[in-house]
Amino acid sequence: MANHKSALKRIRSNEAKRVLNRYQHKSTRTAIKKLRTTTDKTAAQELLKKVSSMLDRLAKKNIIHKNKAANNKSKLTKLVNAL
Repeated sequence: MANHKSALKRIRSNEAKRVLNRYQHKSTRTAIKKLRTTTDKTAAQELLKKVSSMLDRLAKKNIIHKNKAANNKSKLTKLVNAL
């Protein structure tokens, strides 16, 4: 166990960040699944904007890799355009 005050604070802040990152990642994955199952084009286009924004935010914070975010956005855009 850590003995320094700063190390104890770092442990607390890391745990808080980990929980928030997991929440954001999981909610983004859920939104992607929801988008994939949508059959209405207008609803899908609205949802695509939100999902793209969520993916960009995850990539910016290095929760996912920027190329993974780009690949997901590209595939989802193709899917929505095909509706």
